[in-house]
Amino acid sequence: MPPGEAMEHAAGVKPLTELGAEPAVLGIDIGGTKVELALVDPGGEVLRSHRIPTAPERGAAQVIANIAAAAREEFGAMLDAVPAVGVSVAGQIGAGGILLGAPNLGWPRIALRAQVASAFGRPAVVVNDVRAATWAEWHCGAGRDCDDFVVLFVGTGIGGGAVIDSRMLEGMNGVLGEFGHMTLVAGGRQCHCRNQGCLEAYASGWAIAERAREAVRDDATAGGALVQRAGGAEHISAATVAEASHQGDPLALRLVEETGEYLGAGMVSLVNAFNPQRVILGGGILAGMPEVLPMAAAVVRARALPAALDGLEIERAGLGNNAPAIGAAVVARHLLVTNTSRDA
Repeated sequence: MPPGEAMEHAAGVKPLTELGAEPAVLGIDIGGTKVELALVDPGGEVLRSHRIPTAPERGAAQVIANIAAAAREEFGAMLDAVPAVGVSVAGQIGAGGILLGAPNLGWPRIALRAQVASAFGRPAVVVNDVRAATWAEWHCGAGRDCDDFVVLFVGTGIGGGAVIDSRMLEGMNGVLGEFGHMTLVAGGRQCHCRNQGCLEAYASGWAIAERAREAVRDDATAGGALVQRAGGAEHISAATVAEASHQGDPLALRLVEETGEYLGAGMVSLVNAFNPQRVILGGGILAGMPEVLPMAAAVVRARALPAALDGLEIERAGLGNNAPAIGAAVVARHLLVTNTSRDA
């Protein structure tokens, strides 16, 4: 099914067939720590990209203004030819492009699509970030030849998407794919959502950093290398853990192994629940800790239902950190093709 089938009508937006040669569309991914901007052609190729810090504590309006200013400065006249803007964001998206919640940004309910359209002066579409990444992998990445797959992105937070029988699953309120908030341990670690024991509270970037800081407090001697590398226990991040593990630090290696175990346990639930042909994994944590993927895959092979494992493929995402921005552009392009404006 193409992106956004049965979308709402958007007055004044011309289909691409009326625009002549297909222009590049601007895709923007607003993450917890950084914003990726990408000019994306009709085939999903990134023509030009740029990155800026998010600084979500400044509020949504200021962040959007900063993004628009950075786009104008970086892309110049190329931006003038862009007919629409697609935005992916780490949060739940409601009808009309309303951001319902974004735990890792700390933003309240806001009319995000309207703010983006106003800042750029052109039509906009807003997509959940991992839903956008799923569209991108389906359109031009690791899922382009597959009818049944699940995507799991592990970064600052954890989320995903599912294409089953060639249909993007959305759920009643359009928020299907919050796989990071599956309960992994009942009554376990406090998540940034209101639940405890979520997969995200164990295997996400913020959780790895939190677990590392706790480990250092419990054993200062074992944590010495992490503290020295980070410049203080309070500065330890997932990147610190990754770097230290690659240098053979025992505590960091243990933390990475535990992360692979936690992620694999979450994947077992997805494999058993959806019975996909393929599981596609991406995100910054897997980029920084590539060894986590085979660790998690080994857990899945050992623990998932045998019937669900028959024919299962586990692959790395094909589009890297640009996947959410590319996916946002894919959906925004479809906005023009179908003359519609429902958010994905």
